[in-house]
Amino acid sequence: MIEATHLTKRYGDTVAVDDLTFTVKPGRVTGFLGPNGAGKSTTLRMILGLNAPSGGAVTVDGTPFAGHPRGLRRVGALLDAQDIHGGRSAQAHLAALARSNRIPLVRVDEVLHEVGLAKAARRRIGGFSLGMKQRLGIAGALLGDPPVLLFDEPLNGLDPEGVRWVRGLFRRLAAEGRTVFVSSHMMAEMQHTADHLIVIGQGRLIADESLEDFAARDTSLSVTVQTPDLATLADVLTAEGASVQKETDEVGRVVGLTAARIGDLAHRHRIALHQLTPQTSSLESAFMSLTADSIDYVAGEAE
Repeated sequence: MIEATHLTKRYGDTVAVDDLTFTVKPGRVTGFLGPNGAGKSTTLRMILGLNAPSGGAVTVDGTPFAGHPRGLRRVGALLDAQDIHGGRSAQAHLAALARSNRIPLVRVDEVLHEVGLAKAARRRIGGFSLGMKQRLGIAGALLGDPPVLLFDEPLNGLDPEGVRWVRGLFRRLAAEGRTVFVSSHMMAEMQHTADHLIVIGQGRLIADESLEDFAARDTSLSVTVQTPDLATLADVLTAEGASVQKETDEVGRVVGLTAARIGDLAHRHRIALHQLTPQTSSLESAFMSLTADSIDYVAGEAE
């Protein structure tokens, strides 16, 4: 478990992390979301003791990370897949980590096999693609078989097969009772991967809730209807406070009423419906709406 209490980090007059309090619980995948510059990476670095908080505290299983001997046995982390010695082989890199944490060297071959790099074990890391470096970084996080795992943008550079593999890996780790904390800007993947979300903006907590509750914040939900009498249905729905956007002669997009209510009204007025499809809640739409005031730079915005 990871617990942050009033966690704060200042750089001069800039407040990168502002009074954050949250808990990352075991047994589920927790997504860590926020616009660029929101303070996600700084928060992860403070969890690992790489940056000292200006205020507040953060612990792993009740103890600051620095208080855990053989850190890789307690917390596995991938912060920057590019921050690695390119002249070493994958095997040599992991072996050095294993020795420094008194981890049996047999684990090196085990994790290389698990992440799909067994055949590249003796290749120099400098020749790896970004996706291969991401896999190696994940191997390093898994090396000590830790109960707590942190990943900062682990999907960067991965192909579709790699993304699918990582999604399954995170879910398996959580199912084993581990604490899995994943920072990502890929909303679609978080919608398929995370169970719970912690969302920050400009260093402050915006949301700490289940994926379902967060996605339900999307206020742009609509229902697609198809009927041979779209004009009549539109009049009925508009009278009930909905808005109807005509897409074809028989298809319209309705905002402001649920699919059940639209169906009831169509039945009452004897209007035939050939399609009645509610739009799925969008994590991306909810995220954009909730963090709109926390984005420092917007494309196309005049200075």
